[in-house]
Amino acid sequence: METLPTASLSGTATPASLRELSWPLSQVGDALTALARRSGLAERVGDAPHFSHAWKDDALEAGIVSTAEWLGLEAEPVESAYPDLPELLSGSGPALLRLPGEGPRFLALIRGGRRGVQVLGPDLATHRLPLEQLVSALVRNHEASVSESVERLLDQAGISLARRTQARSVMLKERLSHVIIGNCWLVRLPAGAGVWEQIRNARLPKYVVGFCATHTLAYLLGLASWFVLGKAALEGRLDRGWLLAWVLLLVTLVPFRLFATWYQGLFSVAAGALLKKRLLEGALRLHPDETRLQGSGHHLGRVIESEAVETLALRGGFLALMSVIDLLLAGLVLSAGAGGGFLVLILLAWTLVAAYLGRRFYLQRRGWTRARLQISHELVEKMVGYRTRLAQQTPERWHHEEDQELSGYLDGSQDVDHTAVKMAVMPRAWVALALLGLAPTFLSGGGSVARVAVSLGGIVLAYRAMERLREGFSFLADAAIAWQQVAPLFLSAERQDAPGDPRLLALDDHASSRANGPRAPVLEARDLVFQYASRGEPVIRRLSLQLRTGERAIMKSPSGGGKSTLVSLLSGLRTPQSGSLLLGSLDRSSIGGEGWTRRVAAAPQFNENHVFTETFAFNLLMGRGWPARAADLDDAEEICRELGLGELLERMPGGLQQMVGETGWQLSHGERSRLFIARALLQGADLIILDESFAALDPDNLRRALDCALRRAPSLLVISHF
Repeated sequence: METLPTASLSGTATPASLRELSWPLSQVGDALTALARRSGLAERVGDAPHFSHAWKDDALEAGIVSTAEWLGLEAEPVESAYPDLPELLSGSGPALLRLPGEGPRFLALIRGGRRGVQVLGPDLATHRLPLEQLVSALVRNHEASVSESVERLLDQAGISLARRTQARSVMLKERLSHVIIGNCWLVRLPAGAGVWEQIRNARLPKYVVGFCATHTLAYLLGLASWFVLGKAALEGRLDRGWLLAWVLLLVTLVPFRLFATWYQGLFSVAAGALLKKRLLEGALRLHPDETRLQGSGHHLGRVIESEAVETLALRGGFLALMSVIDLLLAGLVLSAGAGGGFLVLILLAWTLVAAYLGRRFYLQRRGWTRARLQISHELVEKMVGYRTRLAQQTPERWHHEEDQELSGYLDGSQDVDHTAVKMAVMPRAWVALALLGLAPTFLSGGGSVARVAVSLGGIVLAYRAMERLREGFSFLADAAIAWQQVAPLFLSAERQDAPGDPRLLALDDHASSRANGPRAPVLEARDLVFQYASRGEPVIRRLSLQLRTGERAIMKSPSGGGKSTLVSLLSGLRTPQSGSLLLGSLDRSSIGGEGWTRRVAAAPQFNENHVFTETFAFNLLMGRGWPARAADLDDAEEICRELGLGELLERMPGGLQQMVGETGWQLSHGERSRLFIARALLQGADLIILDESFAALDPDNLRRALDCALRRAPSLLVISHF
């Protein structure tokens, strides 16, 4: 092993080789735990599992992801083209890297950099490695396949030694540009982790403190510049020195304003990304019944309001924060001027009045927004079901409810407008009230000209702060109202499945259901009972079944007999009220939600399955992994031809890369059904469940699809109706 010139950041002795800096597979859990703590991802993580068996290569990625879930983290596998690997490593961290060679060993990357990277060794010390050395270790095997021919070309071209290194690098990038380097996992908190933990990890408090400090300093420098100019003018000493001091203060102010804008931008980007990830995770965690009971108009409103939350909250939050700082500093200026404490009391009282109007504005606008959203929801629902409406309602009642809703909406709009006008008048009324409060001191001559000037400046500063506060509060009120629509998505992200034990993936056969032989039970259900909350009687009552590895079974039931409910139970979408459900003699708590869905793949009924507006390949492989590898695309095309979709692939100009869906190539009913079957088969699960997937196929295509499913599925359960 090559000795690397490393230097310890912690002051301890540095190991001499990459192997001594790496962690063995049995200590992957320890590496992730130490990496999370050293990187500040979480103060407390779960107990690290220890592995007595090694994963096979096909289970390595799933094993690392499962181990991270066990620890309360998330490990995202990433890939990079050969030329882009240095950029990936320099911007990564924390991350786990697999070193090439026999026996999997991993580097715990704390932080990347242009000149070097920091790694955490098994001795729990931080070590620095040159970036070039790490890249060379990861790509050595790929470069070995072409290095001989590259050196031969360099010799034939007569490249001098001084230029040989650069020429070799360029040629290697050209020859290996198609090579994809994997075996890298980015380690981070899951989107469903605690909110405050994610806020701290995203460094949002640091950005807020930085913004407040730089904005305050810029404000104070602005006050100092005008103090210098005003003092010089009032004392009749407006010479070159005073003007130079004024200019220097203004020039010094500029960097602080730039830093304040920079901190604001960092906060906005980090907070926006955090919110989007959280909402997406929450949408994926919604229960099927929740999405089914709420109409499409309600979901459309949530999507619209999610954008409003981010935009309005960020704009309004910074405006309100700046206005609070400005009001405090304006109060200090007023206290130093004529009228002193009296004007400060007026400012405080007027701020409380503005807060009362702001709260009233928020309540009125919340009611107005609810009315607006209700109208939008009803409109979308009526547009979806307009044919039923025309058939079941008389013409004179088509718009009866709409007129009442519009009337209430108009009344709410007027109330909101009246309060908004009062809020707009508040800053101007403050100026008039403050001048009246200053008038007695001014008329009596009780204050000097300088102190009166300071008071006038404080009045103007408070006016600007109240204008900014009014605008910021308006944005925050809208954001708070929009948040009420988005909050269910945000909170549902915390619904995390219990992680499966990653040690199960270390079994030699990759699936515990096969541990006892080829005819071992792959799925067992005993006395299952399931009842919907809205129904008085159970849909499924004391159901028991057993499927063994390699078996093909068909289950028939009349319409409404609970077939689709059973499919959702077996595939892990729903949880039975009682009874036991085992997969390979293991329950869901042992395998975990992700592990269960990897082992059971279901093709739901046609009305519950969807073709997304994306490429045909994406719709096929969305359950297998994306972006797709060449082998994945080959498998997808092979299965499509077995299902009789070869003519479709040849007819579509883009083949597997053809856009399909609502705005793409339109698929027939039978083509969509076979797409759904192929999607389930391509997931490589132990059990394939097809819920009335053959109903739309003609006899020839049905025979092709059935033969393909029988040949491809390790175990098969077909649901059909009488």
